[in-house]
Amino acid sequence: MEMSGPSESPQSFWFFALLPMALTLGWLAVTRRRLPPGPRGVPFIGSILSTEQLNHRGLAKLAERYGGLFLLHFAATRTVVVSSPEMARQVLQVHDGVFSNRPATAAIRYLTYDRSDMAFANYGPFWRQMRKLCVMKLFSRRRGESWASVRDETDAAVRAVAAAAAATPEASVNVSELVFNLAKGIIYCAAFGLSSSEGQDQFIAILQEFSKLFGAFNVADFVPWLAPLDLHGLRKRMEAARAALDGFIDEIIDKHRVNPKATDDLNTDMVDEMIVFLGETPAADGDELQASFKITRENIKAIIMDVMFGGTETVASAIEWVMAELMRSPEDMKRVQQELAEAVGLDRKVNEGDIKNLSFLKCCIKETLRLHPPIPLLLHETAEDCELAGYHIPARTTVKINVWAIARDRSAWEDADSFKPARFAAAEAPDFKGSCFEFIPFGSGRRSCPGMQLGLYALEMAVAQLLHCFNWELPDGMKPCDLDMSDVFGLTAPRAVRLVAVPSPRLTCSLI
Repeated sequence: MEMSGPSESPQSFWFFALLPMALTLGWLAVTRRRLPPGPRGVPFIGSILSTEQLNHRGLAKLAERYGGLFLLHFAATRTVVVSSPEMARQVLQVHDGVFSNRPATAAIRYLTYDRSDMAFANYGPFWRQMRKLCVMKLFSRRRGESWASVRDETDAAVRAVAAAAAATPEASVNVSELVFNLAKGIIYCAAFGLSSSEGQDQFIAILQEFSKLFGAFNVADFVPWLAPLDLHGLRKRMEAARAALDGFIDEIIDKHRVNPKATDDLNTDMVDEMIVFLGETPAADGDELQASFKITRENIKAIIMDVMFGGTETVASAIEWVMAELMRSPEDMKRVQQELAEAVGLDRKVNEGDIKNLSFLKCCIKETLRLHPPIPLLLHETAEDCELAGYHIPARTTVKINVWAIARDRSAWEDADSFKPARFAAAEAPDFKGSCFEFIPFGSGRRSCPGMQLGLYALEMAVAQLLHCFNWELPDGMKPCDLDMSDVFGLTAPRAVRLVAVPSPRLTCSLI
């Protein structure tokens, strides 16, 4: 009887003998690729960094040691941090197509209905259509409802401050709370067409739970195979939060569908604009976008969350920072108020047409956006392997662009850490529209902020009105140099200490 085993054994021997060598050579080929520098990590865990080191300030300190492009390892994930204008230009302009994806945690994927929004959808045909919807419809200057909400909510804030000042002269006002309610009202009315009192508390409670879940630490984001274990008990909270959002927005969508507005109505809100793109809605004649693109209720809910998160905290934080910087710089405050008095007069409030004449106010706003960008860390992700500044960047690498550090780069800015709004009065001063990479508070390239114009309008109108209608003094004899200017890291970087000030009317007309 013939035996075949002995004749095959040499092949098996060489296969198993050479396999470890082949795997080792393959591993060496990958690891020999030149990766960006960075802190040396612990095996299997990576870079062990404190929370303070992972925020915009901590990452800026690491950039001082490792340069404008460095790499961090966190278990099975990689993060590249960009901290110089030139590296930002490479990522956002030269290699924009490669870096146009967004990273997403498990919470983000679930709460955005598996990236059914625009903010976290990966770059591609769906994302391009969603951005077109946002630019052409939701944030269009022709949509009177959004821009009217800015004027209405700003007037309401002025009346509230004036009433408080009349009732209790020399009483302090919590400016932080005032501007958050102002921004919240603007975005809520623009999105739903509802007054601030209609369901806003319920929606803000949902928003706050979403915010906590977005920011919650989840080890599965770094070690994906642990996801089924749900070690932090987040799954039930996410399911409850999304169910609450479903119930709230489904009711609003149903009400809008029962009472639809005409397609040429300039006072439509964002839900009005989106429901005409629902799959069961026939396209209007002549509307190419509506004819070629359909969305679901999940898309509407996810975009609404984008708008609320992207608009409320960023606008509120920016208004508060402008007010704080000017209170800390009395000479600049005096110059702004003098400009307002000359351009507007002391017998009326600011109108939309006055904004173009307030050049120094605009300089103060730009300088504040430089020092305190609305979102200090912009998140991107590589769609494929690429080379950047001679370094290999693997596919699916998270990229954090440290806008805060870039705007304080001493090679790009003189006296970079100081509030000097006059620097923007120069003809060659950089603009924030995305082509000056030392100053990108609204991002740049394909992922730049689609709501920049509405946000900037809200910021300019709110600051102009509050500074024109009132004089502001720090409470309890506090000196400007004593004002705490530290921040807290999150989606935005708001003030760590709430801003409190004493208002007094400065106009001859009634404010109430």
